[in-house]
Amino acid sequence: MDESEEIQVETPEQTEQEEEDRIAELVEFIAKTLSNYPDAVKVRSEEEGSRTIITLEVDDRDKGKVIGRQGRVAQALRSLLRVAAVKQNTRINLEIE
Repeated sequence: MDESEEIQVETPEQTEQEEEDRIAELVEFIAKTLSNYPDAVKVRSEEEGSRTIITLEVDDRDKGKVIGRQGRVAQALRSLLRVAAVKQNTRINLEIE
């Protein structure tokens, strides 16, 4: 290894934040794919204690598509988030506005 190469060590906080960002990007990608108005899709992620709250905002005309019949699409999104949360040893809640 020569001197120009740097060894980068990630702290657990960096890794957790990167994981949260990837999860938020996944939610955004799925919502934009389902939406007729993808420019109106916004995703926010905030930590509250030991859990993460992901807020998904979509155009009012797209809420039905994102939630799905009997909430099936929203439930599928929440299932994906639950799997990601187990990997992080935390809890993730999805709120759709």
